[in-house]
Amino acid sequence: MNRPTIADIAERAGVSKGAVSFALNGRPGVAEATRARILQVAKEMNWRPHSAARALGGARAEAVGLVIARPASTLGVEPFFAQLLSGLQAGLSARSVALHLLIVENAEAEMEVYREWASAHRVDGFVMVDLKVRDPRIEVLEELGVPAVVLGGPGGHGGLSSVWADDREAMLSVLEYLAALGHRRVAHVAGLPGFRHTRRRVRALRDSVLRLGLEDAVSVPTDFSDSEGAAATRTLLSRPRRPTAIVYDSDVMALAGLGVAGEMGVRVPDELSIVAFDDSVLTRIAHPAITALSRDTFVFGRRLAEVMLEVIDEPGLHRDVRTATPRLTVRESTAPPGDLAG
Repeated sequence: MNRPTIADIAERAGVSKGAVSFALNGRPGVAEATRARILQVAKEMNWRPHSAARALGGARAEAVGLVIARPASTLGVEPFFAQLLSGLQAGLSARSVALHLLIVENAEAEMEVYREWASAHRVDGFVMVDLKVRDPRIEVLEELGVPAVVLGGPGGHGGLSSVWADDREAMLSVLEYLAALGHRRVAHVAGLPGFRHTRRRVRALRDSVLRLGLEDAVSVPTDFSDSEGAAATRTLLSRPRRPTAIVYDSDVMALAGLGVAGEMGVRVPDELSIVAFDDSVLTRIAHPAITALSRDTFVFGRRLAEVMLEVIDEPGLHRDVRTATPRLTVRESTAPPGDLAG
């Protein structure tokens, strides 16, 4: 069947095309009884607005786009993203705005989706995650001129709005806690090195060596997967002078590291302390339960949605929203190093 048009609706409803346009776009100039009849006919004919025509008319798509360039298998096991997406969708749903999610292979594919969706007016704006150092996606979104909010900062997001938490401050709180326990050999199983938040955490460790009197401090990059987290842990624990504490950039990797420690006969927390950068049910049900940086990721996602809607409502608005720094929740996976304990 051909796609029904405004002319088709007008003919069936016995009104002019102008009246149909007014009714479908919620504009005044048509009687309420006529509006109701037109809307009913449109529903019966399964009419949907054409994206190009809607764009020309300035109507909203009532949708926000989120394109993620990460392996779907990795995202599928990360509680952080599940909670973030839940909060984001909840915040958008409060205004009956949909979330269009697409997972792609790389940043080039992500930028092409931005261009396609913006051209077809598929979405009213974009949420961008995984902010990179010198991120080429920023320039593309600025050129497109569509409302956009970046998850990440501070800085590095050009003229776009952003919502962020201070990864450096959070990392410093972990290191200061471990140093207070007496740890002097600390390792960091990090995420992708090109990510801005990974870079800030790595620098926080490097900058703390002299201040906290650390004897050894190393960051090992990974892709956030449990397999690479486990491999990095095996390498670190195979060193002649292995670390007495390891900080993981995700709860999934921390859980994998806990398993590797058990496999190698390294007792947690007696011989190795473990800290996760993300807190979730995984860190709480592990044995021993894992010390972690905690925040309400659902609320974080909802705040992201609120800023996105504000930017859509007021084009040209620039928001730079710093959220609360995650707080350390101490559990059974951390203790003074073996030579200082008890």
